[in-house]
Parts: sequence; C-alpha cells; structure tokens
Amino acid sequence: MTFHPLLSHVAVAAPAGLAVEAAAAPTDDGGLLLHYRISGGIDRLRLPAPAPAGPADGLWQHTCCEAFVAAVDAPEYREFNFSPSGQWAAYRFADYRERATGDLPPAAPQLEFRRTAGGCELLARLDPALLPAGPALQLGLSAVLEAGDGSLSYWALAHAAQRPDFHLRAGFALRLNRP
Repeated sequence: MTFHPLLSHVAVAAPAGLAVEAAAAPTDDGGLLLHYRISGGIDRLRLPAPAPAGPADGLWQHTCCEAFVAAVDAPEYREFNFSPSGQWAAYRFADYRERATGDLPPAAPQLEFRRTAGGCELLARLDPALLPAGPALQLGLSAVLEAGDGSLSYWALAHAAQRPDFHLRAGFALRLNRP
C-alpha cells in the first residue's frame, strides 16, 4: 500500500504539527481496504470514545476519516465515514450532493482503530457490495479532525474549492483498478 499525504484546507486553521496520510488497496474479492494514519501531537485532538460498532449519522462533526468512492466516468458515488469510536456511516449519491433513493446493502464496514507510538491509525475494509460497480474506482480520501477547543480542520488528497467540500469530484484524486 502506498500512503498519500492529506492536505489541510487553507481556509481553516489546523492544529500545528499534525500530519495525516491515507492509503487504499483493492481486496482480492473486489472490496476495498483503507488505511489512515495521523501523527504528531494527537494529544491536541478530541478522539471520540469507543462506542458500539454500527451505523451513526453526524460523524463528520467530530474526528473521523472519510472515503468518497465512485466508478470512473460515472456520476454516482458513495460516502463512507469512519469514527475512531467504531461507528460508521455509508451514503449513496446519484450525483453531486444528490442523495440516491434506496439503501446500500446491509454489509457493514470492518473498522480497526489503534493508538501508535507517534499517533493513531484507522483501518477500514469495505465489502464489494458497498462499492459502485466498475473496473476502476476514483477515490477521495479525507479526514475531519476536531481540536481540543472544538474547532474542525479538513484534510484531503486534494481540495477543489475555496471552502472545504469533499463531495466535489475534482477531489477524487486517487484512481484504483480493481482485480
């Protein structure tokens, strides 16, 4: 897996000394493995307390890692939020910020959160049933970090607007071929 740095959006101050990076790889069964690393001064972040694993809305209002996944050249995409608490969210969009009707299959992402000597890591495995169909995917990997004072900073592979907006397709900067 190759890690890519996530960049803090310039419109919002980020806690000094933090570094965020993410990696993605297809799994043999057509799913997706995501790996996020946060290092440097995570003691200045608010990390959600462990909670029962399961779906929850509003995770982006606190520290969480996110993935936006689309098939190449298709307007539909998925949004996934992964909290260090163990909770997650999955949404389907027909086009830019246009929620699609119908639910995603009931397959739950598998999450693992751990503290490391220099920070923390979050790993997420997505079942192929949760992903758009197609031989190649475009990914927007991102994170929202909540500082101790409650302020939020927004990190992504690429920022495509003056204000943070992870839904913009220009931010889906990583292409991944499926097996």
